[in-house]
Amino acid sequence: MENRIDLTKGGITEKLIKLSLPIMGTSFIQMAYNMTDMMWVGRIGSRAVAAVGTAGFYPWLAMAFVMISKIGGEVKVSQSIGKNNISDTKNYIKSAIEINIILSCLYTLALILFKDNLIGFFRLTDTGVVSMSKNYLVIIAFGMIFYFINPVFTAIFNGLGNSKTPFLINTIGLITNIILDPILIFGIGFIPRLGVAGAAIATVSAQMIVSFCFLFMIIKSKEEYFKIKLFRNININYYKILYKLGIPVAFQSGLFTAFSMILGVIVASWGPVGVAAQKVGSQIEAISWMTSEGFAVALSSFVGQNYGAKEYFRVNKGSKIAIIIAALWGVLTTLILVFGGNKIFSLFIAESDAIQKGGMYLKIIGYSQLFSCLEIVIGGAFKGLGRTYIPSIVSITLTGARIPLAYIISKPEFLGLNGVWWSISISSVLKGILMICIFTYLLKHKKLYTVSDE
Repeated sequence: MENRIDLTKGGITEKLIKLSLPIMGTSFIQMAYNMTDMMWVGRIGSRAVAAVGTAGFYPWLAMAFVMISKIGGEVKVSQSIGKNNISDTKNYIKSAIEINIILSCLYTLALILFKDNLIGFFRLTDTGVVSMSKNYLVIIAFGMIFYFINPVFTAIFNGLGNSKTPFLINTIGLITNIILDPILIFGIGFIPRLGVAGAAIATVSAQMIVSFCFLFMIIKSKEEYFKIKLFRNININYYKILYKLGIPVAFQSGLFTAFSMILGVIVASWGPVGVAAQKVGSQIEAISWMTSEGFAVALSSFVGQNYGAKEYFRVNKGSKIAIIIAALWGVLTTLILVFGGNKIFSLFIAESDAIQKGGMYLKIIGYSQLFSCLEIVIGGAFKGLGRTYIPSIVSITLTGARIPLAYIISKPEFLGLNGVWWSISISSVLKGILMICIFTYLLKHKKLYTVSDE
């Protein structure tokens, strides 16, 4: 493949940066999808933002199922490429796509059949917001196959060491979304004003185009590992390996979303403005963690290829370099969110109450960015090693602690709505510290690799 990078040779910093820049660009594009929607939906008002924010939890929850094939595929494709085992590479690509298609169909059915219960979970009292949420959810559900498959295609290309192609393809999707959003939300010419439904249609259309672009690149590729026939000669052993690697991260992602949904119920008691503050604020904060996630994916591929090739020195050095870069990025984003939160938030919603609440969200969350970035990037190193359970256990335990903490300190006699934001920030700080301690301990005592790997 023309754009594939061999990560087992050459300068470590150079290879990491060369691989990570397109991945981080892709992360920014994924973030921009959501931010573009929020910027245009925000022009309708906080009720529309609350509707999209409420229904938006379920595409987010879908990532738990996507992670099964995404993480397993990414890790095993990079490791098998590092071993130069083309047969395994083909089977892992084939199995990851098959698992993904099956899960996407099941999830689509669940969203359509149980839409009333899913939106009803948040106990929204505004019937208009409830109606808009249901409409948005149903439209997104019909495009869920594209939402599922695109991250897996991206992961496969990244695992192969080709991060440039996913970046270019996702850029096409972003441009499509940017063009369609205002047209479908507000209407133009013979196209009616669709509001929240228009935002959903724009997103699905953009995701569909991205999927078709990936398929075009795969079909035209002459590489042996893309010569696969789906759902033929299924090898359950490959499924089992992908599930073993992906399920810890899937649980982490799913429970993270579930915990966030419970926090969302607490936030909803402050009305649509509180929901809007959290939804828009989290999209802005994504600038920090999605950039870190992009770098973590690059590190995972780097570690996976070198781990497969038994280049342990490169694994150690690459991880240390990545941690330093993550720390610098975390400090920068802390300064931006703490001191510029109100001004940034005002770009999305003009209502003064929402700006005040959203600005405070960004300030409080901003204090945890250094530790959040470190947690994410170190997690990428563990995933590349195939030890996906370590970051998952840390994340599940401390993210779950947000619920009782938020319930206690968000009471009116304590911190109110800000207590929810502090529960998120405090737990992020603790997760970062714990991940640093675990990684340092394993590295210092030469336990980063299992005995059988040495």
